[in-house]
Amino acid sequence: MNFSYLLIIPLLIISINFILNKNNFLQSLTGDKHQLFIEKNNVPLSGGVILFIFSIFFFIEKMDFFYFLIIFLIGILSDIKILKSAKIRFLLQGITIFFLVVNFDLYVNDIRVPLINYLLEHTIFSYIFFTFCLLIVTNGTNFIDGLNGLVINYYLLILILIFNMEVITETMNIRELILSYIIILIYLLLFNFLNKLYLGDSGSYLLGVSIGSLLIFIYKEISFISPFFVVLLLWYPCFENLFSIIRKKRFNLSPLNADNKHLHHLLFHYINSNHNFTKIFSNNVSSVLINLVNVIFFVIGANHVNNSLIQIILIFSLILIYISTYLILFKYRYKKFFNH
Repeated sequence: MNFSYLLIIPLLIISINFILNKNNFLQSLTGDKHQLFIEKNNVPLSGGVILFIFSIFFFIEKMDFFYFLIIFLIGILSDIKILKSAKIRFLLQGITIFFLVVNFDLYVNDIRVPLINYLLEHTIFSYIFFTFCLLIVTNGTNFIDGLNGLVINYYLLILILIFNMEVITETMNIRELILSYIIILIYLLLFNFLNKLYLGDSGSYLLGVSIGSLLIFIYKEISFISPFFVVLLLWYPCFENLFSIIRKKRFNLSPLNADNKHLHHLLFHYINSNHNFTKIFSNNVSSVLINLVNVIFFVIGANHVNNSLIQIILIFSLILIYISTYLILFKYRYKKFFNH
């Protein structure tokens, strides 16, 4: 496959950014306080647009373009504050993803949990179960999209890992597809680290749906892989979603409202307040550290891809690291606030 056309991607990104900035459209600052966390100037939310264009050329044969269009539009309407209700966005995503799951049979009957396997024998339950899984991944991806490079690099690492697992790429003949996706994300990562573009809701939704669907498809086609390996690769957005809901309920806050108290926010505050770094540098260091921890566990999991026990141990180890780190950083932030 000739990848030379991918050289025009930087020009495409620069052109789209220019158009969005000139027309003051799809900008990062729309009035919400949490948007001032890193940058006080507008940054174009062009990442989703680039991913959508990419999906037109690369997923049209793998996945019906219509579903990507709907997910993209939900994200765009959210980014420009037309679709403000999180409940309505969640409902529209659920309907779209449900038909995506049904149309492409994105479900399996064996996830190595006897009780759930029994329920998965009923097709309708399978459709609902995997729709729910993809919804959690999609919205969890949006939850962790609070630092430059965090989401893009997270999924980039997953794709690089899969690309180097020949048992997957050669068996399914998807090496070229994944390599193209990797190249796209590398370009987006560079511009994102330089604070020249953000993913926006449209970008995080598209990444969550596409990578989540790809991993379900991989497990369905290569069943000797432990389903918990897929869970391991997607644990972070899923657990961030769950933990955020529990945390906000604990403090009588709406789980639907955005805030700056996620793990990545607390880590950023700690690094930025203890070192003479710029906000952008502290941001990038924070996202790199989080993804460094993840990739270490991902590599271990990839070397024991069919061993469910090892995958479960890795997942719970990451959850323990997350909770303990969060409590330490939250306590630090709490003390510092009251000392001032």
